[in-house]
Amino acid sequence: MPFSLRFLGTSAARPTIERGVTALAVVREGETLLFDCGEGTQRQMMRYGVSFGLDDIFFTHTHGDHILGLTGLLRTMALQGRTEALRLWSPRGSGNTLRQCITLGGDRLSFPVTVTEIEAGSALQRKDYQILTFPVDHGPTRALGYAVAEHDRLGRFNPDLARSMGVPEGPLWGRLHKGETVTLPDGRQISPQMLVGDARRGRKIVFSGDTRPCESVIAAAYDADVLVHEATFASDELERAIETGHSTAAEAAAVAKGAGARRLILTHISARYSRETHLLEAEARAVFDNTQIARDGMEIVLPLVEEPAAAVS
Repeated sequence: MPFSLRFLGTSAARPTIERGVTALAVVREGETLLFDCGEGTQRQMMRYGVSFGLDDIFFTHTHGDHILGLTGLLRTMALQGRTEALRLWSPRGSGNTLRQCITLGGDRLSFPVTVTEIEAGSALQRKDYQILTFPVDHGPTRALGYAVAEHDRLGRFNPDLARSMGVPEGPLWGRLHKGETVTLPDGRQISPQMLVGDARRGRKIVFSGDTRPCESVIAAAYDADVLVHEATFASDELERAIETGHSTAAEAAAVAKGAGARRLILTHISARYSRETHLLEAEARAVFDNTQIARDGMEIVLPLVEEPAAAVS
């Protein structure tokens, strides 16, 4: 089951020669979710092979570097003859800003676009996974972070043991794998625990959006396979980070460490570090070793997880 991230824009506030502004695509089993849509996102999607056939765009907040690519993307979709509806999701109170982006240019689109304002703590249920929202601290701006979390997978079924126990291959195997106890023709009852291993945990990606380090991000990123956290500044600009509602690389690393995340990817990099991103990476790795600086076009593929799912208390 393919599950991957594609970084389309990794710069903060303004683009550079090497980096576009914020946009991140998550692709799972052929379904594409777009998170933020900074200026030039449509070109980045073409450049890096991300499908325009997506159904959802999620916005962390509506600052210009996160939304100004929406108008162009919508116009391109219309010119390509799109008719399927597109859903836009954003924090409470930000819907009108997105509606202005939709109508900018004047031409009617060839497809419906809906805007839904969502609260922190929402859970959008999809087939085999969910999209969770959580609060972040971006100063006075209403902003959200997002987690894409798969449901736990069924444990492995043991076909050799099933045959040795006389369980006939066919529908009974499927029922056992789904957790049902079955009765054999000879009257024996076979429970799933006899033939099915422990459930395996689903994969989880967490995207902080723009934020100061905060407990809500740590909680959302608990045991995440990948935490994508902004790292606008180095530690020598901590005062500026606090003033603008952003994080330093070291602070992002501390969040990943506190959450027990498996991997940290730093994004939303200030243009002042265009040629010095290694400084941010080194600063973060001193706190959390498995850290990498995102670059435009970078893809991360998450393998299936064989670890047991967390016990439910």
